[in-house]
Amino acid sequence: MIEIKNLTKSFGPNLVWEDVSLTIDDGETLAVIGKSGSGKSVLMKHLNVLLYPDSGDVLIDGVNVFDMRYARLRKLRQRFGVLFQGAALFDSITAFENVAFPLRYFSDLENREIEERVMESLELVQLQDIGNKTPAELSGGMKKRVGLARAIVLKPDYLLYDEPTSGLDPQTSDEINDMIINMADTLDITSIVITHDMHSVLRVADNVAFLDEQKLSWYGSIEELRTSNHQALNDFIKASEYTI
Repeated sequence: MIEIKNLTKSFGPNLVWEDVSLTIDDGETLAVIGKSGSGKSVLMKHLNVLLYPDSGDVLIDGVNVFDMRYARLRKLRQRFGVLFQGAALFDSITAFENVAFPLRYFSDLENREIEERVMESLELVQLQDIGNKTPAELSGGMKKRVGLARAIVLKPDYLLYDEPTSGLDPQTSDEINDMIINMADTLDITSIVITHDMHSVLRVADNVAFLDEQKLSWYGSIEELRTSNHQALNDFIKASEYTI
C-alpha cells in the first residue's frame, strides 16, 4: 500500500501543488490526470523518491520513503518499474539488451538466467521474436512494449506509466491499454498511470486522481467519475473530446 499524506511541492517560488493526500491499494490501477503543468509527473517522481517534497510523507507498507538511507532507498527503487513517455530505450543496443540492462546492473543473475528472464518479459508483451532488433527498427508501439518489458523484468511491485499512449494511433493505444490491464492481472501489480487520454483512463483505471489549481481537486472511482458534477473535472473531460 502507498499512502500519500499532505504532500506539498514547490520549485523555488512556484507552487506545484499542496496538501495532496490519497491511498493507493495493492493491486489497484490509479490514473492521475490533469492539465499540462499540473504536476502529474512530479507526483509520480515522489513515489520512488526521485524528488523530495517541501512537506508531507509517502509511506510504502507503512515506512516513510523520505526517511530512508541510500542503501535501503536503492532497494526500494527496484520495487518500481517505469515506462517512460518516449520509452527511453538505448538506441545503440538491441531490444534484448535494453530489457536485460536492469538485470545486469541490479542483479547477480547468470547469463542463462538473464536470458530466461528477458525472454519471459518479452513474451508477456508479445514481442518474443524481436530481441535482436535495434530500437530504430521498431515502431512506436513496439518501442513502448519493449520499454514495458524492461519495466517488469525485475519483477517490481509497482509500475509507473508516464503518458503510455502518447503519440500513438488509436489502435496501437488500445494495444498498450490491453498490456496495462494484462500486467495488472497477470502480475498482480499496483499501477499508477499518468495520462491525458480519457479513453485509456476508462479502460484501465480503478480510481482517478485529478490535479488542478495546485491541489488534488478530485479523487474517486471510475463509477464516481461518470456521475461527477465537479465542474473543473467535467470541463477537462469535455476538452478531451471524450464522452463518458
